[in-house]
Amino acid sequence: MNADRGTVERLADVALAVVVGAIAVSAALLDEDTTSVDLALIAAGSLALAAYRRAPRAVLAVTTALLAAHVLHARPGPVSALPVLAAVHSAAQAGYRGAGAGAGAVFLGAFLMAGPVPQDSVERTALLAGWFLCAVVTGLAGRNWQAYLRQTEQRALEAERTREEAALRRAGEERLRIARELHDSLTHSISIVKLQAGVAVHLARKRGEEIPPALLAIQEAGGEAMRELRATLEVLRTDEPTGTPALLVERARAAGLAVDLTVTGHERPLRTTVDRAAYRIVQEALTNAARHAGPAKVTVRLDYGAEELTIRVDDDGSAEPSRPPTEGIGLTGMRERVTALGGTLHAAPRAEGGFSVRAGLPLEQA
Repeated sequence: MNADRGTVERLADVALAVVVGAIAVSAALLDEDTTSVDLALIAAGSLALAAYRRAPRAVLAVTTALLAAHVLHARPGPVSALPVLAAVHSAAQAGYRGAGAGAGAVFLGAFLMAGPVPQDSVERTALLAGWFLCAVVTGLAGRNWQAYLRQTEQRALEAERTREEAALRRAGEERLRIARELHDSLTHSISIVKLQAGVAVHLARKRGEEIPPALLAIQEAGGEAMRELRATLEVLRTDEPTGTPALLVERARAAGLAVDLTVTGHERPLRTTVDRAAYRIVQEALTNAARHAGPAKVTVRLDYGAEELTIRVDDDGSAEPSRPPTEGIGLTGMRERVTALGGTLHAAPRAEGGFSVRAGLPLEQA
């Protein structure tokens, strides 16, 4: 985006220089005394305007010197001041109003000295002086307008940042409230179920009776429900990611999952929202692979592009395109995170077998 904008600005600067030069050259051609040297001076002074954004003072000096030489040599009309007027305007807009005024005074002095008739020269010089004053004033007005636009944009960004922070704070408070409700209600109920099942199993073993399979299933399900609930509460109480994708891969390896991690591109700090989303996507993809892929090999790829972070998690498990899985809470949450950032997500079985998660997250400055 920035490269495209820079190209457009450079083309606009070149177009401005060509238009100004064409007008000045056309006016000079109407004068029979104009020589090729005069045309060269006008063309060079006008084309220098193409660099006014990068070097306004240098352009001002070059344009003023060349056009002043042209005025002293050919004694043209007021139109010859057009390139200098553009240079003075751009210098004032860039903050060099003193240099712009000085260049205007130099050109006016040359124009006054070159006049063939004193009275006519004074009138034309006074007219040009008014033009140069307007050029300085419009340059300063343009500078003030640009400063106003920058301040307005900064205020809008600050207001948006404040709204986002307030929304994140409210979301965090809501997560904590939900976590407290779950802890106070479900944790107690599940603990009672698990305790009662454990007591019944203990008594049955103590009496030497056969333990009903349903009772063992209740005991095992209660323990699993407690573990899942604790993990859910930990996620609800944690606003920021608790590590990096590389740490998630190490944890998955320690748990017995065969995982390979590949990072390409220029790895760099990301915005908090993008960093959190990348962490959760890799976490959910590895969790799903551990639960549903079976004894599979998983590959995690992170590609840091110029404008997008691409995340890809593939496994060679038992998923098949003919039996697409039902999208659960994990995949739904993953899709919501990616959509909120304006990214793309594709999560589906692979044609060669296994499951693939591909996410593209737009990057901005951290």
